[in-house]
Amino acid sequence: MEPVVTGYGPRMNTDRPWGEQTERALANFPISGQPLPWELIRALITLKGVAAIVNGRRHVIPKDIAHAIHDVAVELTTTDPHPEWFPVDVFQTGSGTSSNMNVNEVVATLAAARLGQPVHPNDHVNASQSSNDVFPSAIRLAASQLIVRRVVPALEHLEVELRRLAKEHVVTVKPGRTHLMDAVPITFGDEAGGWARSVRLGIERLVGTLQRLGELPLGGTAAGSGLNAPKGFAFDVAAKLAGDLQLPLSEAVDHFEAQSAQDSIVEVSGAIKVVALGLHKIAGDLRLLGSGPATGLGELELPALQAGSSIMPGKVNPVVPEAVQQVVAQVVGNDAAITFAATLSTLQLNTAMPVMARNLIESLKLVAAASTLLADATLAGLTVNVDTMRRLAERSPAIVTALNPLIGYEAGARIAKRAVAEGRSIRELVLAEGLLDAATLDEALDLAAMAGVRRRRGFDAG
Repeated sequence: MEPVVTGYGPRMNTDRPWGEQTERALANFPISGQPLPWELIRALITLKGVAAIVNGRRHVIPKDIAHAIHDVAVELTTTDPHPEWFPVDVFQTGSGTSSNMNVNEVVATLAAARLGQPVHPNDHVNASQSSNDVFPSAIRLAASQLIVRRVVPALEHLEVELRRLAKEHVVTVKPGRTHLMDAVPITFGDEAGGWARSVRLGIERLVGTLQRLGELPLGGTAAGSGLNAPKGFAFDVAAKLAGDLQLPLSEAVDHFEAQSAQDSIVEVSGAIKVVALGLHKIAGDLRLLGSGPATGLGELELPALQAGSSIMPGKVNPVVPEAVQQVVAQVVGNDAAITFAATLSTLQLNTAMPVMARNLIESLKLVAAASTLLADATLAGLTVNVDTMRRLAERSPAIVTALNPLIGYEAGARIAKRAVAEGRSIRELVLAEGLLDAATLDEALDLAAMAGVRRRRGFDAG
């Protein structure tokens, strides 16, 4: 016996509330077995609901049908979602027509059950629209929602954890490293602050795309000319969406550009790739600084979340940073797919929009999840080995750099090489060669001064 679907009226009694076009798509595209992301389908349904209200006000469709479509759309996107009703494969017709028709059919079936009278998927649900304008509008709407609601908050949360570390360790001196070799001292606060700044710039890059991303192609219909869409339809839909969702959405400035090219999607993909690469650097630094614990750098202790080996007892691995770096690999791959898909923009239409949508939405969701995980499962429980950091900084031959103005580069290079070869300290060798007296040497080799702690504190105080 088929399940009864509640909330849509007494005549609704099926687990497949779609029609002929969906069935054809299911038969035509048995490719990956993966439907489009729910976030995209939800955006399509949202557009249908708002478009119906605007069409009803403009007498394009009967008002009772308009309200039924809108009410169904609200239920599907809020209280009673059914992702299983939208099973069309990602790899389908390049305009997204199959998924657009799937949504039209499901919404029409549910609205008809609610009203007790026919609702047509094309004449009513798809009124004033074409797959060619509504599908890219849904991609932009879904991506905008993800950026504002999920990605930016996750990155801000990560930034807060990094800023906390930076503030707590403004005087924690440690060795700097360039080319993976010892370099002059820095503070861990500076290092964490650099990570935090990278995250902040990532946020700014993403937010900077929103205005262009929010230009909806809706209203251009089949080719950008707006045939069969009443004047003002797209403006009204975009304005209502912007107000309802509190997002920077607007009608496209040029419908031909917005439909034929998908540059804004490529731009957002590039921005989220930059953010992801920033996460990769942070995760990689955490792995390296926490390496050991006895034979590596050992400056940090990452939280022990699980056993690290099936054969080596007591081994603990940096599992979260490694997971984050794998996420970045996927995001870079997604961006490559989106970049190639953009080359399929020919004349008045891009014919790879479903794969662009799938990859962009996945990248946004992955970065949001990875950022939260890195903040909560690694940074929040991070142990900073302050004594280890200072000891390594004191042993670094690179601190001889501070003596260049006093003894010259050539003498400094000789001392550094002797320090490494003989396992002796810079201070010991400079005194042994009689190059400087103890008081002058102690002042010059002040690690905190070398790392700019006092200078920076004076600047901050001012």
